[in-house]
Amino acid sequence: MPKTRDPARVAADIAEDLLFPNAPEIDASAVVPRRYLDALAEVGLYGLYAPTGSGGFDADPVTAGRVVEALGGASLTTAFVWIQHHSVVRAIAGAAPAMRDGWLGPLGAGQVRAGIAYAALRRPGPPAAVARPAGDGWVIDGHAPWVTGWSRIDVLLAGARAGADVVWALLDAAAAPTCTVEPVHLDALQASATVAMQWTGHAVAPERTVAVEPFTEWQRRDAHGRQLNGYLALGVAARCARLLGPSGLDASVAAARLALDAATPETVVTARAESSLLAVRAAAALVAAGGGRGMESGSHAARLMREAMFLLVFGQTRDIRAAQLAALGATPGREDPA
Repeated sequence: MPKTRDPARVAADIAEDLLFPNAPEIDASAVVPRRYLDALAEVGLYGLYAPTGSGGFDADPVTAGRVVEALGGASLTTAFVWIQHHSVVRAIAGAAPAMRDGWLGPLGAGQVRAGIAYAALRRPGPPAAVARPAGDGWVIDGHAPWVTGWSRIDVLLAGARAGADVVWALLDAAAAPTCTVEPVHLDALQASATVAMQWTGHAVAPERTVAVEPFTEWQRRDAHGRQLNGYLALGVAARCARLLGPSGLDASVAAARLALDAATPETVVTARAESSLLAVRAAAALVAAGGGRGMESGSHAARLMREAMFLLVFGQTRDIRAAQLAALGATPGREDPA
């Protein structure tokens, strides 16, 4: 499909015409039905960040935010599986020509679909996964606690520490003797098919090494890109507000959107915390307004409430958590009170 249309309009159309009407079915599935992800590929949304020269939209941050908001508010599970793909597209777009030329086109078209295995890089303490040189390639040992979209992704971008550096590798999304997976059972977004992955002497061929960069450089870049996940929470909040009808939530959603659009590395933590808490408040208002109906299995209110809970911790860092707890007036005596 030609990428001449506004991707935000494309996303809004597919959100209203396909994803939201079928969100209860998607939520109740063992894994997101492939046809919904195929639909996103058919309208070009797997190429949201791909260069226009390779058929993508090459979206700017605000436009990408509108796309994520629309899809997140329609079927968060579908959006959650799909959103992982774009970090891989951006990494491959900056890779060496041989890798870029071989992978960018299929990834941007959604013919090859990708996930990520590097969220643990944000955690303090010893690295969850480490890489050591092996000839011209690498060997990875360790684990990735969250890999989303299992059985719906073909490859994944893994990040492993090598001293002061991060080694980025494009791995097949398949179990092997050196790569085992265990399902992660979630109280929300179970159909995201999230697994925990363990590597034991897992070889990475030279042609699958995407990049090696200083860890501090990745941390700086990661801080600049935190706002995108906030639009998922904004989407849930906006959907709740629409289902409720005109209310004071409309102004709160608009203010949160502006804060995310304007976020800088200095303000993004507050914007992210506020968007996630707004999703919880909006979902609680929807449940309260619907009364007992909101507790019925398959109801939009019950699903959105679980999704809002999930978004409190998705992409959460220590500073975002601290901002959330401060806004809630709750600072526990230990970091993980559960």
